[in-house]
Amino acid sequence: MSHLAIGHLYTALHAACASAVARVVEANGVDVSFIDLGSDEREDALESQEVDLLVSFWTPQDQPLERAGREVIGQLYQPQPTLARRKKEGSSSPENWPQEGYSVFLVAEDLLPLAQKIQQAQPELAQLPLEKVGEGALFERVQGAGQAGEENPLVLAWQPHAVFHGDLLEILPDPQNLLGSPQEARMLLRAGLREEMDEDLLDELSGMMLGNRVMSALDYAVSIEGVDPDEAAEAWQRGRLLGR
Repeated sequence: MSHLAIGHLYTALHAACASAVARVVEANGVDVSFIDLGSDEREDALESQEVDLLVSFWTPQDQPLERAGREVIGQLYQPQPTLARRKKEGSSSPENWPQEGYSVFLVAEDLLPLAQKIQQAQPELAQLPLEKVGEGALFERVQGAGQAGEENPLVLAWQPHAVFHGDLLEILPDPQNLLGSPQEARMLLRAGLREEMDEDLLDELSGMMLGNRVMSALDYAVSIEGVDPDEAAEAWQRGRLLGR
């Protein structure tokens, strides 16, 4: 095959992931195009073969997309709901985090039910005001919390995310396993693609691993620093994305 259409969700995180996958594909002599999709557009794009390879496939939550003839490969990273707090000098040990007086509970939009479950399980957090924050606005909201007089926000968000790149947040333990098991970010081949794809490229994609740390750095580069996803992917490929 000479061309591969890579589908991904609209966000910076998924665009950066698609560009990183494209680097591997292009290195094998195959041209790439990108197709931005809404969550509910992925099924039709795969069915119509508008998309060859879907990189925005989290399992088990996206399991309904895995239909007859389609094939799941690889494991790019492991999305995980994560509790964190602003990193600051003199704060208590992370193991004692529920006892620290938080001012607001900043929650990624789709994690609101989980935040409510955490409040029910942690009486110290029951009266903490919940604030839903969009994925694209989360970094700025957390960064500006101190300036708004909220010296101690509690944060619940998906990792990887730009907000977890650098020293802005300190990840908190989950001794009660309230956050559950990680998802697996994998790739989904449209029906019939295996027969068309070079076996060496398929093997290389199947073994490709980005990891949460790299994905957070990619998301930071694209969504916060304004780097083009392709340039961010090149920095990853050349080993310039993360400090040694």
